[in-house]
Amino acid sequence: MAIDMKKNIVEAAKRLLFEKNVKKLTVTNIVEECQITRQAFYYHFEDVPDMVRWSLEQDTEQFLQEIQAQGDAEKGLRYFFLTAVNAISHVKKGIQTNYRDEIEKLLEQYIYHFFEAAAENRKMHQIYSRSELQFILRYHSQAVMGLLRGWTSDDTENLNEIVHMVYLLMTGERFHIEKP
Repeated sequence: MAIDMKKNIVEAAKRLLFEKNVKKLTVTNIVEECQITRQAFYYHFEDVPDMVRWSLEQDTEQFLQEIQAQGDAEKGLRYFFLTAVNAISHVKKGIQTNYRDEIEKLLEQYIYHFFEAAAENRKMHQIYSRSELQFILRYHSQAVMGLLRGWTSDDTENLNEIVHMVYLLMTGERFHIEKP
């Protein structure tokens, strides 16, 4: 029952952000949208960032399972990019709210978590020291965040090539780009 109520609260917040274009998301807005009391909201979440964190955790676990189901690391990376590119407009709306810093920090953490799971899957901990692996993961997470922040329609058209280059960079393989 508690998870269903948490999902209802999150869905109400998403409606406010994505359908009603609320810029300053507050607990008052959320409880009015899902018709519950403030106490009910605070029973399930400490505050709005806690609600966002919980929502991202739920989505991340399902997302990681879907990526692993791709069966191939490069296909999984492509799925990651496709999903991220499709979510850009929603993320931009979320970042335009009064919780910009918290949302950006959480997104960075979850992209890092994605790469951490991929590294674990590839048993990279056997090749690199803990500090080396943390640096590599941080580097790639920030690089991908930077790519997504500046994503263009040309990038979408060249998605397969971008994914392939990122994959080669992440795996340490060499690549050669053919010039037209």
